[in-house]
Amino acid sequence: MFQGAAALSLDAKGRFAVPARHREALASAAEGRLIVTAHPHRCLLLYPEPAWEPIRDKVLAASSLNPQAAAVKRLLVGNAREEEMDAAGRLLIAPELRHLAQLEKQIWLVGQGSHFEIWSDAGWQQQQEAVFALGDQFLPAGLEDLAL
Repeated sequence: MFQGAAALSLDAKGRFAVPARHREALASAAEGRLIVTAHPHRCLLLYPEPAWEPIRDKVLAASSLNPQAAAVKRLLVGNAREEEMDAAGRLLIAPELRHLAQLEKQIWLVGQGSHFEIWSDAGWQQQQEAVFALGDQFLPAGLEDLAL
């Protein structure tokens, strides 16, 4: 289970060091095989390959004749890249994906249970401000009885 947010830096080659607390779990969950793809909110998704496969299969099962389904296929599957952590625990983000998510030097790795989101610093700050702006309207339908 991946949780928590970490501010990280991209190096000149577009790599970031996966926090040590997540390295072993990511490596063992995927035998080193990771998938990085685009998300419609202009962040990236990082999945261990076994967690990505059922999502990919479901997306690919949708009709390519439906414009909305075709757009989802293009975004999620069309941008998916297989990557591996190097011996130092670094992960490369391809230039095309860095461009899509507007990633610069500072990024955020945000645990989402089965996977991570990778945000630009500005994008993550906007997400946080949007959540705080919701005030009393924070909880969506189905979570009204959540006790924190």
